[in-house]
Amino acid sequence: MTHQLLNDPEIRRAGLEALSERLGPAGMIRFLRMFDPGQGDYTAERHRWLDQLTLDDILRAIDNQPPHGDPA
Repeated sequence: MTHQLLNDPEIRRAGLEALSERLGPAGMIRFLRMFDPGQGDYTAERHRWLDQLTLDDILRAIDNQPPHGDPA
């Protein structure tokens, strides 16, 4: 089976099989429970706070960062 030719349900099935083989059924379930799809529309929320920033705001925030490697 060529990976490029798999459709989404086939990819999902192959991924679950790989997780189950590597982690066992209980480990697979624990791994899958770690992922939370969240809620809301991240793209819309991101636009709400980013669209109001100016280039000067961004440059000012960069200038106010501590030097790389220094604790904040």
